[in-house]
Amino acid sequence: MAGSVNKAIIVGNVGRDPEVKSTNDGREIATLTVATSESWRNKASGEKKERTEWHRVVVFNGGLVNVIKNYIKKGSKIYIEGALHTRKWTDKDGVERYTTEIVLQGFGGVIIMLSGSGGSNGEKSVDQPQQSSPGNSESIDDEVPF
Repeated sequence: MAGSVNKAIIVGNVGRDPEVKSTNDGREIATLTVATSESWRNKASGEKKERTEWHRVVVFNGGLVNVIKNYIKKGSKIYIEGALHTRKWTDKDGVERYTTEIVLQGFGGVIIMLSGSGGSNGEKSVDQPQQSSPGNSESIDDEVPF
């Protein structure tokens, strides 16, 4: 379908240390969970309310997997840009299930670390190589200010 966009953007905290697995052909895939929260005050009672959503993130890009392995831990605050993918799978009882994930693959994903050490304001940025400035042919390892 022409003229459509599949883009998910979230800012949240990593819920547990990322998990990295290898495929049969040796490629690494990282998975992590990110919590986003919203809070508000009940107008009638004045009581503070909060709701947390958990998002599953899957990263297929090798450069970003390396950054995740080395720098992202439980509690890290991160900005994620990827695409929503829903996949169907069968559980151990034979029941068909669906999972919707934010997927970062190829050159379409972005991770920006919003907390951690280093830098004047503690922010670290990691983009895909094609998203660097024109004429910049550095590899992703050269772009990461760690």
